[in-house]
Amino acid sequence: MNLSRRELLTLFLGAPFAYAACGSGAPGPFPEGEIVGQTVNIGHIQRENRSFEVPADKWETKKVAIVGGGIAGLTAAWKFKKENFNDFVVLELEKEAGGTARSGQGDPVGFPWGAHYLPVPFKENTDLIPLLEEMSLLDGRDAEGEVVVKEQFLCREPEERLFYLGRWYEGLYLRVGASEEDLRQFDAFQKLIDGWVNWRDAKGRRAFAVPLEACSDDTEVTSLDKITFAEWLRQNGLNSERLIWYCDYATRDDYGLKLDQASAWVGLFYFCARVRKSGVDSQPFITVPEGNGQFVNHFRSIIGENIRTSQIVVSVVPTDKGVDVICLDGGEPRGVHCERAIFASPMFTAPYVIRGFREDPPFAAAEFQHNAWFVANLHLKDRPKPRFAKDFPLSWDNVIYESPGLGYVTATHQKGIDYGPTILTYYYPMCAEPNARTTLFNYDWKQLVDVCLTDLARAHSDIYELTTRIDIMRWGHAMISPRPNFIWSGIREKAVKPYRNIHFAHTDLSGVALFEEAFYHGLRAATEIRKEIRTL
Repeated sequence: MNLSRRELLTLFLGAPFAYAACGSGAPGPFPEGEIVGQTVNIGHIQRENRSFEVPADKWETKKVAIVGGGIAGLTAAWKFKKENFNDFVVLELEKEAGGTARSGQGDPVGFPWGAHYLPVPFKENTDLIPLLEEMSLLDGRDAEGEVVVKEQFLCREPEERLFYLGRWYEGLYLRVGASEEDLRQFDAFQKLIDGWVNWRDAKGRRAFAVPLEACSDDTEVTSLDKITFAEWLRQNGLNSERLIWYCDYATRDDYGLKLDQASAWVGLFYFCARVRKSGVDSQPFITVPEGNGQFVNHFRSIIGENIRTSQIVVSVVPTDKGVDVICLDGGEPRGVHCERAIFASPMFTAPYVIRGFREDPPFAAAEFQHNAWFVANLHLKDRPKPRFAKDFPLSWDNVIYESPGLGYVTATHQKGIDYGPTILTYYYPMCAEPNARTTLFNYDWKQLVDVCLTDLARAHSDIYELTTRIDIMRWGHAMISPRPNFIWSGIREKAVKPYRNIHFAHTDLSGVALFEEAFYHGLRAATEIRKEIRTL
């Protein structure tokens, strides 16, 4: 769009900061880089609802076709391989499988293009733990039976820091300069969180658990889904600016939603689901430089040639004999006759791809609303210099208090490489925009780079001279947005059920975009199909 620089920065970073940034003169020279990932036009072919005639010699037969190679689709394929079932194919739109868990390879380490960690699961998650064992990430169990992750895969200290008024401070809650009332409210908030962490229903279920299938459906809990997290804070007399920012950061970070856009249920889920009991820390993070790309790479090493990339699935057609899946391979129509299909793509795409869905919809696909993000990977020739000798040091997660962005993750941190070249992964959720996806795709590489560098320059004045390259990924449909009246509305439960011979598997079905949820649904769908195939 033909906006002035001040208008651009106002839109993304706010008017006061844009005014100050533009008043300080032109930005430094831009580095090299590009927009990466598929163009938006490829995905839009699915929305055109066109019919494609597949030549007779371009059809093949498989027992199962998996539509979508994100974590859910890859998990289903991994499950099939583990059971020595190989008569399937994974059809992925992008040039690489993995969805938002994809990663890139740089110098000196790899880096994430989206999801960058997995919290250590509780011992109750008996489905996920075998994957971690298979990947040699574990070092046994502790006295309570909880898994022990090998030290090199646990997030290294220091984990988090916050930039405020020219200085870096430890942690994500801003304690420096906090008033007695700020601290009183933070303590009151923590006591409310502790109460929900310890809460159990009549069946012994937690209010908030991972995967969501284990959560209580008691009305005392589910009623929290009817209001926003902002309203819940107000109802509990919590209005401290610092606490509100802290909670708003949480919802932006995990859901791409602001405090008054996310439901109170998901807001509390963020703080409660991964805490074993009150008084203990939240579960530590499993991470490597490439983030959750480590799981994608593991899945791909096992699934192998069953994955086909750059496949635009345009039709999934239920038939009397099973399902016909039609895709474009380099623009050429190809088809797969199969007995069953797993639809592991975002749920909102179902009406555009599955024939007969619009005429007799099994669930309200339009209710599965997604948000837009952009992610930038900055390649630096050296570390930014601290402004003050006593600044809290460069950490894994680095957040700017005043910014609508989420800050950046340092790729080299986990390897203990604390000097020299590094890669910073910068995240910006478009949660403040009513037409976020359209807005995001209206801007080119240079404009988004300007936003990124200008934002980071408030904390790192030498960011322009240190950055040698910036590549940007625009995620138009990054992840599900759990707004009020969605998680416990009954919509998800309907979508989990198979539609004729099509089984659904995607993190959308949980309403929160987490690795554990995608893994759960991929495993569930694969198990359902294996039972059905055995009876045929």
